Amino acid sequence: MTSSLANDNRFTAMVRQSASTPPEVWAGPIGQWKQLTNLKAEAKPAWGEMHSVHWMNGTARVQGWLMLPKDFTPDKTYPLVVNVHGGPSSACVSQWDTHGMGLQSAMGYFALCPNPRGSYGQGETFTQGNVKDFGGGDFRDILAGIDARSKQYPIDHKRVGIRGHSYGGYMSMWAETQTHRFAAAVAGAGLSDGLSYYGLNDIDEWMIPFFGASIDDDPAGYAKSDPMHFVKAVKTPTLTFVGDRDGEVPMEQSVEWWHALSALHVATKLVVYPDEGHVFIKAADSRDYALRSVQWFEEWFAQAE
Repeated sequence: MTSSLANDNRFTAMVRQSASTPPEVWAGPIGQWKQLTNLKAEAKPAWGEMHSVHWMNGTARVQGWLMLPKDFTPDKTYPLVVNVHGGPSSACVSQWDTHGMGLQSAMGYFALCPNPRGSYGQGETFTQGNVKDFGGGDFRDILAGIDARSKQYPIDHKRVGIRGHSYGGYMSMWAETQTHRFAAAVAGAGLSDGLSYYGLNDIDEWMIPFFGASIDDDPAGYAKSDPMHFVKAVKTPTLTFVGDRDGEVPMEQSVEWWHALSALHVATKLVVYPDEGHVFIKAADSRDYALRSVQWFEEWFAQAE
């Protein structure tokens, strides 16, 4: 939900939506909103049901969103794609989604979007839970979510993929250095090399609150969460995306990752979108990004069967 507050601090306008309800404009005094538009009344989701799910990782209770495959039946197994949100201080929500989880569901996949520690919505302590621990507890939260859903639903453990953009792209890179359980990975605008990133990006001030110091003052603190330090462990086929004008996670980060995997003879492709920044604003590029992602998963899931 996106919203705007009037100058009187009482009247608001917003766009409300969910996985089952397309976005429409609502407005009114706080708590007394009325729907103003009805432009998509005939729209029906082309994907399966979405459910809020919870699981435990040790003593930590974690929330996320699971979308079932379109036309789901419990008598056969399905692939699963894990979608890691950006941020890291952000959160997955239930939304009308034609290019991400919705497309995956329409293709016949389970789609999981976890809210691991560091995410919003589960208390301030939880949101601070990945400080000085990138790729630690947050990554274990994600793995625990996969395990929990696999016990509940008929998920084919040979056909599990991971994808994400920004922090989610970093987590896709990190995941494939830590485990070989993923059949394929898609990494959008991921941070692969902490040292080169620190010297190239336009927004490095975000890192010190999370890492506690600059990379010059604490290189070891960054190195333990740095995918490039563990790249030789990677075997997962990886598709990498980035915009050539990305200042938040510069294109060179994706090029480094692609180059390293190529040198290791890991199946990999790099797609660079011209005149795009960290967030893709061209509708054609967003569609292409989504279609290439599912095609990548289709290719490698087929080989894993």
